[in-house]
Amino acid sequence: MVIQSFGGIEGVTGSCHLVKVDHMNILIDCGMFQGLDEDKNYEPFGFNPKDIDYVILTHAHIDHCGRIPLLVKQGFKGKIVSTRATYAVARIMLLDAAKVMLEEYKVNYKKALRKGKPEEAKPPLYDEDDVFYAMEFFKIFLEYDENYKLSKNVEIKFKNAGHILGSAYVELTAKENGVRKKVIFSGDLGTDDKLVIKPIEYPKTAEVLFIESTYGNRNHRPLKDTILEFKNAIKESFKDGGNIVIPTFALERAQEILFILRKMYDNGELPPCKIFLDSPLAISATKLFLQFPNQLNGEVLDYIKKGKNPFVFPWVYFTESVEASKKINDIESGAIILAGSGMCNGGRIKHHLKHNLWRENSSIIFVGYQAKGTLGRQIIDGAKVVKIYGEEIAVKARIYTINGFSAHADQSILLKFIKSVKNLQSVFLIHGEPEVMKVFKEKVEEETNLKPHVVKFKEYIYIN
Repeated sequence: MVIQSFGGIEGVTGSCHLVKVDHMNILIDCGMFQGLDEDKNYEPFGFNPKDIDYVILTHAHIDHCGRIPLLVKQGFKGKIVSTRATYAVARIMLLDAAKVMLEEYKVNYKKALRKGKPEEAKPPLYDEDDVFYAMEFFKIFLEYDENYKLSKNVEIKFKNAGHILGSAYVELTAKENGVRKKVIFSGDLGTDDKLVIKPIEYPKTAEVLFIESTYGNRNHRPLKDTILEFKNAIKESFKDGGNIVIPTFALERAQEILFILRKMYDNGELPPCKIFLDSPLAISATKLFLQFPNQLNGEVLDYIKKGKNPFVFPWVYFTESVEASKKINDIESGAIILAGSGMCNGGRIKHHLKHNLWRENSSIIFVGYQAKGTLGRQIIDGAKVVKIYGEEIAVKARIYTINGFSAHADQSILLKFIKSVKNLQSVFLIHGEPEVMKVFKEKVEEETNLKPHVVKFKEYIYIN
């Protein structure tokens, strides 16, 4: 068995790992590069898509599935394997990605045209028709703990990763030269305490582990403390009137916030208000959660069993149309607005910030990571003035930054995952920033007898 990584190494986007075993080429994820690395999406894959027999998709975040339509465009004719929930989520995520790329291209093309250099505007990687065609290659849907043979000598199994709806880590077992080896590919791992979906399930045995290390250098704040801080921020924010704007990631974070607000409403803790989920993608994702009750945790299931929607109650409004979104900004007080993008770099959130950021009696509550260079990061770093659509907007609203909602495993969970694996011989670190992986590598060495290897781009790793 030979493994090469073409993304999700020396960074946290573009996950893509090629496994060559038993005369097959198996791709674990095919993600899009994001942020400062997005130009890499236009570079060759590093392998011939026509040669890939299977794509094993761990989950539907764009940095793990975002280049699948491009892979198909360039000749992939194999089969995609996923959970049914991952298939459903991937469909809406990829369609949204195609829409966003087209919108960005139109804006960039106009700018390039005015410069007299239209060739500078890079076309979208794919369009909606490409997404619909790519979805036809999802052929195999597995439940957790279900064994599936890719060939006589190779089988795979999905285990619950506890990251997002449908997420899994992959156990790949191969028999070569009479020797049987199990390799685990973690995808992205979640946590022990989850608000909406079931928590992570730990592995039992394997010889080799490829493990993500996104937060390998730190531990998250306890979830119960995070929820309490969020509730207090909501209550404090409504004392002086005004609105509350919450930049929200469409998948999982939006549903977690809605569920907390639902419980506040039921317990009489929520001041009278109107709650707007102002994101077509988040609305679609929220509806999907109810289609997969077997993925949800006990508390959420209790609501469903009682005939209650865990995410929708009398004060909640879904605003899908642009017109409905614009009307929200006529409201001067008593509104909670959940909108994307989560880092405020695009989408409807920018309009809501433009209308509320300068108002002293409004609040902005950040509940997700804000990357360097984003509008959200500027605000939490204390900027007094920011530019939104070319207009200078004063930052006078109260700013709350609430950490602890992360869907990613922290250092303690990653270590627990490694220690749970009996017979483990080799650990390979992927999906992390170099400085974080260095810290995590040292921590693993300190607490185990293992010597983790930090995977390099296109490096050949032989599993004998």
